[in-house]
Amino acid sequence: MEAVVEEIVAPEDLEKFGRKYKAELEKGSVSKNTKFEYAWCLIRSKSSTDIKTGIELLDDLIHKGTKDDQRDYLFYLAVGNYKLKVKMQTLYPSPATNTLITYGLVGMAIVGGIGLGVAGLAGLIGLAVAKKAG
Repeated sequence: MEAVVEEIVAPEDLEKFGRKYKAELEKGSVSKNTKFEYAWCLIRSKSSTDIKTGIELLDDLIHKGTKDDQRDYLFYLAVGNYKLKVKMQTLYPSPATNTLITYGLVGMAIVGGIGLGVAGLAGLIGLAVAKKAG
């Protein structure tokens, strides 16, 4: 998890996916994949403004994807919000900021736990179906 939070996007990747996003936007329709790729780059930027834009794009996507897509969007939303809170704490240390960071970490843990629970449940269902068939 730490590697994902600390990862910084290469400037050429940010530019490449930004051009792709803007080209589709000019045509009037941006695909979910293009929007996600650009948001993913923005979330990994050093700039707070870029991170906020990435969060806005992911927030829009989270209501439109499949359950698997939504899990990915939610994960990167958590990463983006965490990164903003860390920057906020560095600039403005306060007990309120610490509380926000704690909530962000708890949120990421919940998302990870839900993912593991769903995978475990799917495995148990698959095992039960295999036993009945066999």
